[in-house]
Amino acid sequence: MTAQVSNASVLLIEDHRDIAEMVGSYLESRGYTIDFAEDGVTGLHLAVVNDYDAIVLDLMLPGLDGLSVCRKLREEARRDTPLLMLTARDTQQDKITGLDAGADDYLVKPFDIRELEARVRALVRRRRGQLAAEVLRVADLSLDTGTLEVSRAGRPLTLTPTAFKLLTVLMRASPRVVSRQDLEREVWGDLLPDSDTLRSHLYTLRKVIDRPFDRPLLHTVHGAGYRLADADAH
Repeated sequence: MTAQVSNASVLLIEDHRDIAEMVGSYLESRGYTIDFAEDGVTGLHLAVVNDYDAIVLDLMLPGLDGLSVCRKLREEARRDTPLLMLTARDTQQDKITGLDAGADDYLVKPFDIRELEARVRALVRRRRGQLAAEVLRVADLSLDTGTLEVSRAGRPLTLTPTAFKLLTVLMRASPRVVSRQDLEREVWGDLLPDSDTLRSHLYTLRKVIDRPFDRPLLHTVHGAGYRLADADAH
């Protein structure tokens, strides 16, 4: 295991004991420290009171389902711990719903345990690999990489860690166009997601930073990529 993810702690929220034991044992063999919860209420409590490098969350849970756990963690507890959602649902709308709730990645059951560990490792690396703090601004949108605060027109905005990373890449490049391939490489590295994942994350990002405001800043440049800029600025 690389130094980048050594001693990483993971919260596994999964009610199927055979899956939980398989995932927990494999991650422990790779050097992770694992906490386990078999229902949503316990999982949410552990996620709020402890600091984890990543959370692996099943969608279907007793007590409190995975979507509710994710929403409460993001919106009420204001925790930005990277979160991988496990689910048997694999439509694009299911993915968008999960990402809207605050998930950073999405893995459909049945899954390869090596892929799960690789995705957890990518989440941990992204969380630990932030660059020196800086404040980025495009029009009335502001992003602080040190405090992880995002605001537009003075209004605080809440983003998932993946949406935050996408926005950081787009703001650093602004007003240049960033290709789909470059965005995926910046956020996911060599472990590229399926074809719908970037689109789903950008849909969620656009809903937060643009929809409540008069002028859109995130633009799709067909055939080229994506651009963050004030179209009215000259």
